[in-house]
Order: sequence, then C-alpha cells, then structure tokens
Amino acid sequence: MIIYGVGLLALCTLVGVVVGDMLGVLFGVKSNVGGVGIAMILLIFIRIWMDKRGLMTVETEKGVVFWGTMYIPIVVAMAAQQNVISAVSSGHMAIFAAITTVAVCTLTIAGLSRYNKGEPLPEEEEFSPVEVGGKAHV
Repeated sequence: MIIYGVGLLALCTLVGVVVGDMLGVLFGVKSNVGGVGIAMILLIFIRIWMDKRGLMTVETEKGVVFWGTMYIPIVVAMAAQQNVISAVSSGHMAIFAAITTVAVCTLTIAGLSRYNKGEPLPEEEEFSPVEVGGKAHV
C-alpha cells in the first residue's frame, strides 16, 4: 500500500531528526545538524535493502517516491532559512562540515568511477512506441 511508503518515509524522517539533534548537542550547536540528509540517506539504504529482499511492492514504492520528491522543496526551503554568515562567524564547525562534505563527496565519486574498472557501459536498447489501435503510445 502507498501508506506503507509514507510510513517508511516518516520513520526515516523521525530518525533523521533525532540523530541530527543529537549531533547538534554533541558538537555544541543549537540546531539540528544534517537531520534531513540523514533521513534521505537512511531512506535510500532501506529502499535498497527492501528491493533486494523483494519487500518493496509497487504501491509502497509509489508512496516513497511521491514523498521523496516532496523532500527536495523542503530541503531548499530549509536551506533558504539558514544564515550562512552567522554560521561561519560563530565557529569553525560550519567550515569543518563544508570541507568534510566536499572531501567525502569527492572520494565517493572517485570510488564509484573506479568501481566499473574501466569497462564501458552496455549499449542502450532502441525505444519503440507500442501501437494500439493504429495509434502509437509511449
């Protein structure tokens, strides 16, 4: 059911908020540190785990995909609220987080690019529309 996908997203969001708040307390910052990002990463891992075990039904996938796409405007709105100048001037944590994020992303992309060991991707198949009743449907 679609509601299971929404429930899965809600669970990931709650875990992300709690972990983000705990990181904020740990680092001495009076806000949530990466809660939405943690929730999205957790959702990605749970979707992969469920797909491998055949637990992700089409209806559940629809709920996850719908609310997953709604996350993008939420993250943009949250980022628009952040005061970058205040964050940078209040401590080294913002600079450390930015440098760490860039380094982790760079290493991840480099690792993923070497994962295929230089083998080219397979050729894509030609897409042809299906004709039904003399009309082409895509």
